[in-house]
Amino acid sequence: MSAFRIVPAGDSALILEFENRIDLAINARAVAVAERLRAQPVAGVRDVVPTYRSVAVYFDPLQTSHDALVTRLEHEAARPVAAERRRPDVIRIPVCYGGELGPDLAGVAAFGRMSESAAIDLHVGATYHVFMLGFMPGFAYMGIVDARIAAPRRETPRVRVPRGAVAIAGSQTGVHPSEAPSGWQLIGRTPVKVFDSARADPFLMKAGDAVSFYQIDRAEFDRMDRSAQTRQPD
Repeated sequence: MSAFRIVPAGDSALILEFENRIDLAINARAVAVAERLRAQPVAGVRDVVPTYRSVAVYFDPLQTSHDALVTRLEHEAARPVAAERRRPDVIRIPVCYGGELGPDLAGVAAFGRMSESAAIDLHVGATYHVFMLGFMPGFAYMGIVDARIAAPRRETPRVRVPRGAVAIAGSQTGVHPSEAPSGWQLIGRTPVKVFDSARADPFLMKAGDAVSFYQIDRAEFDRMDRSAQTRQPD
């Protein structure tokens, strides 16, 4: 069983921390704790946010017993991840790789001493685990990327990276939900909106989900992108 500790973050938040490393089993514990807290909430708890190896619990100190919340967190942290926990359906995301939509694909391929098509095959050949959401609304940190294409971040970040950019940074991969700066390696782009405030559920992915990518050509990308722009909100 993973060791843990509970630390305060001001007077209205507690952080449950497991071991400080990127690990599927540790993340599964954090996600499981968050799911159980949401399923049977404590009075006054405002939000529960899982990360790679921790769970942040935000609460109203006027409505929540601090000691009771600590006791609940200790209990949940000590519980094993249920073997019968539902395996999520795989979310499949189309990607147009390389060219102007993936300007760093050649560099990632060179990092792995392989062709661009071989690098694409490695990226689409894995099923990725969503460790957490962060950086901006809807950005899912996913892994684990095959070591042969796990290129490090760029030395000089880009000031503007477009919505839908699919990128790699070391053992992680992700999709930009909106335009923002980034130092990740851009290998392609998806027409899918991973975050859309107009949808009933704005987030396509959540912590604990499974994701795979599949390749499309530029014509299919353009067609799907036009469709996404004109689609009515849910």
